[in-house]
Amino acid sequence: MKLKIVLGALALLAVAGEPGAAQEKVKLGFITKFPVPFFATMENAAKAYAAAHPGVEITFGQGTSATDIEGQISLIESMVTNGVQGIAITPVDPTVASALDKAVAAGVKVVLMDNNIPDWKNKTALATTDNYAAGKLAGGYLKTVLKDGDTLGILEGVPGVPALDDRVKGMLEGLQGMDVKIVGRGATNCTEELGISVAEDLLTKNPDLKAIYAACGPPAAGASRAIKNAGIAPGKIVLVGFDFCCGEEEALKADIEDATVAQFPAKMANLGVDALVKSIQGQKVESLIDSGAALVTKGNMDKFK
Repeated sequence: MKLKIVLGALALLAVAGEPGAAQEKVKLGFITKFPVPFFATMENAAKAYAAAHPGVEITFGQGTSATDIEGQISLIESMVTNGVQGIAITPVDPTVASALDKAVAAGVKVVLMDNNIPDWKNKTALATTDNYAAGKLAGGYLKTVLKDGDTLGILEGVPGVPALDDRVKGMLEGLQGMDVKIVGRGATNCTEELGISVAEDLLTKNPDLKAIYAACGPPAAGASRAIKNAGIAPGKIVLVGFDFCCGEEEALKADIEDATVAQFPAKMANLGVDALVKSIQGQKVESLIDSGAALVTKGNMDKFK
C-alpha cells in the first residue's frame, strides 16, 4: 500500500511538471493595425505559435485603417473584459496608450510590436524593426544612385507615428553628405490611393524629378502606378519603398521600383508573442527586441518572399 501511494504521488508530480499540463491556458490578445499582407503575415505567425504551444490561446483583432484609433481602443477594452492576461499590439497611434494603461492596471501585460509609443513606461517589451536603421538602408541605396543636385520627393506614412517618422529620418540620415534637394513631401496614411495622389502631384510639379522615397509599401506601389500612368520610362525615376509588400514585387519586376526595405513580420510577431508568454510566466525578457531589416532589389527579392 505504501509503495502504491508513493508511486501515485510521483506520477502527480511528473504530470504537474509537464509544460502546460494541468494548468489553465495562457490567454492572449493579438491586435494589428489594418488589413494589408504585412499584418496578415504577423497574424499567421501568431496563429502558428499558438498551434505549436497548446498552452497558449490567442484572440485576434484588427483595425480598419492606419488611423483607426477608436477601433483599436475598442479591441483593447473588449479583450481586457474577456480576461486576457497579455496583449501584443501594433499600436496605430500613441493615443491608444490610455486604453493600454487601463489594461495594465487590470493586470494585463502589454508587448508592443512594430510601432513604439515613446515615453510610455508600462510596456513589457517592444518587438520591432529598428525603423531608423532600416530607413538608413534606403538612404544609403539612394546615395549610390543619385548625384549632387538631384531632386527627391517623399511619400510619408502617417506623420506623428514614431516608427513611420523614423523611416524618413533614417533615410535622410543615410543621404547625408549629398546635396539632394527635397522638392516635396506628403502624408499617405500608408494607402495606395494617397500614394498615387501624392506621387502624381510631385511628378506634375517637378518634371525633372529624379527620385521618390515611400515610407510604406502601399504608397510605394501607388507611386509605381503614378509613374507608369504618366508614361515615364522604367529607370528614369528612382523609386525606393519600404515593407516589400502590397504590389512592390510587381513594381520591382517591371523595373519601376528600384529597391525597398524588407522587414520580417513573422519573426516580429513570433518574438513579440514569445516575450509576452514568458513575461506572464514570470520570466525575464528584453525590453527591446529587434527583428531586423534588409535591402531588397530585383536581383535578391526571391530570398525575401
